[in-house]
Amino acid sequence: MPSSDIFLGETIGTALLTLLGGGVCAAVTLKSSKARNAGWLSITFGWGFAVLIAAYVSAPLSGAHLNPAVTVGLAVKNGEWGDVPVYFAGQLLGAMLGAVLMWITYYGQFRAHLADPEHIRDAKLGPEDPHPHDQAGPVLGVFSTGPEIRNVVQNLTTEIIGTAVLVLAILTQGLQDDGKGLGVIGVLITSFVVVGIGLSLGGPTGYAINPVRDLGPRIVHALLPLPNKGGSDWGYSWIPVVGPLVGAVLAGGLYNIAFA
Repeated sequence: MPSSDIFLGETIGTALLTLLGGGVCAAVTLKSSKARNAGWLSITFGWGFAVLIAAYVSAPLSGAHLNPAVTVGLAVKNGEWGDVPVYFAGQLLGAMLGAVLMWITYYGQFRAHLADPEHIRDAKLGPEDPHPHDQAGPVLGVFSTGPEIRNVVQNLTTEIIGTAVLVLAILTQGLQDDGKGLGVIGVLITSFVVVGIGLSLGGPTGYAINPVRDLGPRIVHALLPLPNKGGSDWGYSWIPVVGPLVGAVLAGGLYNIAFA
């Protein structure tokens, strides 16, 4: 695949992924949304369908990695690392673009939600807090993941395990004949795997299982002019980046040992 196709495909695909995935989080979370309080099932299936749509659109151009963990897992499997930086660049740019498009779509809902007195109170950080920029604001969960219980070892392990399941499923069930990206049936399988991970393993951390799905929107959250938005929780931000990459390496290594 030409580098230009890889970059374009990953940018478009990851933008669709974060637009639709972030969109379901916004729909369930934000005040004045018709889908507010629709619950965890809506979020998990929404992200699964986001993967389905984004992957089918981008597969002809880039193989639809849409996730640095998938790219790393495939590189460990194939031993081909030359295009990895191109994939990473397209994925991060696409994740940021998708988050901006989601914000535009829900602009009125963000304004209503953050103007609510209850959320203004929650967004205000006490003077005793030594790290105010690390605190999660009231709408950060629309953009990025966060733990229900803050425990570095558990949170990191959860992301490693969830991502290893995803990447191993892709390597064993989902690839095109050339082994460099998702196939037609593989896209469908992967979408259901994402739903399954969300339902079974998503409770502790919100199942980032994708470094740019978390980092790109978190950067956008930090930059957008959202009044009363609170912090972007940078103290936690490394976990949904490092955990999925470690999980991808483990899955790729296990594939080479057990299946190659």
